Amino acid sequence: MTRQTLMPNAYVPGATPLAPEDEARITRRARLLGPAYRLFYAEPLHITRGEGVWLYDRDGRAYLDTYNNVASVGHCHPKVTEALARQSQILATHTRYLHDGILDYAERLLALFPRELAHVMFTCTGSEANDLALRIARAATSGTGVIVTDNAYHGVTLATAETSMSVGPAVAPGPTVFPIPAPTPENYPEGIAQGFASAVTAACARMEAQDIKPCALIVDTIFSSDGVRPDPTGFLAPAMAAIHAKGGLFIADEVQPGFGRTGGQMWGFERHGILPDMVSLGKPMGNGYPMAGLVLRPEVIVDFGAKARYFNTFGGNAVAAAVGLAVLDVIRDEGLMQNAATVGAAFAQGLRDLSTRHDSIGETRAAGLFLGTDILTDGKPDGTKAGRLVNDLRREGVLISATGPQGHILKIRPPLPFSLANVDQFLTTMEKLLKT
Repeated sequence: MTRQTLMPNAYVPGATPLAPEDEARITRRARLLGPAYRLFYAEPLHITRGEGVWLYDRDGRAYLDTYNNVASVGHCHPKVTEALARQSQILATHTRYLHDGILDYAERLLALFPRELAHVMFTCTGSEANDLALRIARAATSGTGVIVTDNAYHGVTLATAETSMSVGPAVAPGPTVFPIPAPTPENYPEGIAQGFASAVTAACARMEAQDIKPCALIVDTIFSSDGVRPDPTGFLAPAMAAIHAKGGLFIADEVQPGFGRTGGQMWGFERHGILPDMVSLGKPMGNGYPMAGLVLRPEVIVDFGAKARYFNTFGGNAVAAAVGLAVLDVIRDEGLMQNAATVGAAFAQGLRDLSTRHDSIGETRAAGLFLGTDILTDGKPDGTKAGRLVNDLRREGVLISATGPQGHILKIRPPLPFSLANVDQFLTTMEKLLKT
């Protein structure tokens, strides 16, 4: 199977004619930022403003944002930006001074978790949170072997990039990283729950054959880069039991599905009825402000805490705490978790209805406002067609991306205030394009 890398719909220099000012801007960008960065879409966007579920380009054209879960409560939400501005005018400093803000936020955040998950450590990015989780797991288990799924994404630090199979073979897997097949019916015809757990056990056996001790199983609980694989609910419980049986820990990566996105619950792991050893947070935590964290069981950090100290210059600073509290207020006060459940269900049904009229639309998998829809030709995955549809939607004013190992799955995760009217715009635009 041909495997795509992280951005199946990236801009290819020279492939599409652009306005002279955009060509000049891209040339300047390459000169200043170097060759490793990528741009979305065949015709890159020059975005200058965001509000709610909308992004606006330099000409003032509005684009319906169906992709950016970072701005989870909506782009530039006034309550969040006001909290940021207010606190930044008073104090912005690190966690080695006493300050009530970080404690108030920690209490509010931990109250949303099972009581056994009683500590939180703050970082700036989800990558840092996952990196910290791996450090703590190594200290707790004396192991180094890490299990991930075969198209996973967990971050950009050295340790997390080596666990991010979707970045490509030049980076991952690292020497102590053991990928297993994603939880799909095709990969586990005997049943996803038992098959996935057996794959974890088999990966541990491969480690042990190389004198590598198991350390952790880390999964994005929506399996976003694997093509959005939320079901069946509960299937992660046997896998967690399997890694525990081998002395390893279970890390739930909630950077993408967390903070109410899956609808009906704050965290993706809750759909599976499990208690992770550690839970990493990021992206939507600060609605665009760089804040992230790691929530964990106190016993997991005993060895790490005795032998190492932790400090993060910006993680958990006073401004981050104020922003984080504002985000939690908005999720609660505007009923965004419930909105994700209601609107997400309507969105998924609308896509499934489309599939009855258009053969190129395959299965839709969804949990709240996190959806993945297969794009097919003659019943087979078609990454080229998915990429074309992503770019056609962009030209029609709807922003989306694609995911999965073959790049054929539409990745849909709009800001949580997304409405039924927004869903209708998306579906109407999709049907228009599918008819052409």
